[in-house]
Amino acid sequence: MTGPTTITAAQAEADTRRWLERAVIGLNLCPFAKAVHVKAQIHYATYLPTEEADLMDALLSEARELAALDASVRDTTLLMAPNTLADFLDFNDFTARAERRLARAGFDGVLQLASFHPQFQFGGTEPDDIGNATNRAPYPTLHLLREDSVSRAVEAFPEAEAIFERNIDTLEALGAAGWAALDVGAGSAKP
Repeated sequence: MTGPTTITAAQAEADTRRWLERAVIGLNLCPFAKAVHVKAQIHYATYLPTEEADLMDALLSEARELAALDASVRDTTLLMAPNTLADFLDFNDFTARAERRLARAGFDGVLQLASFHPQFQFGGTEPDDIGNATNRAPYPTLHLLREDSVSRAVEAFPEAEAIFERNIDTLEALGAAGWAALDVGAGSAKP
């Protein structure tokens, strides 16, 4: 049974694209995102159930599809789960299990998993620390990346290890009001 707050696939994708364009690319939080976005090599997938029961299977299915395609067709996948795992700690636990399952399924050294969540919080930070916004997306999102693509991007980007610190500086300069002004939360885009 769906309730009034159930997010549709169209809304989840529209909001995620808006977040990607305005925050991730717009603030240059990931210098590698613009190229795959412009080339339409990002696959957006949505897991709509309100229970996480089949989310792992959905992730493994997306991983198989990504690995089977050439990077020029699909370089990365964003799997949004807008109606489940609203609690960040539950999502964080799920992500750890997902990394282990991906490795057991043979994707170790082939794919990496990154995670984004509306309530993302780095260890040792306060919930309202603006630095947490580097990993805050409109919905719980599992990001599958190709190891080869990540390696090439890191080689091409001088001082890739400095990206995180630069992002924190960017967000601190932007501040909470500036982040809010980006309007990249759930329901911000028109599907």
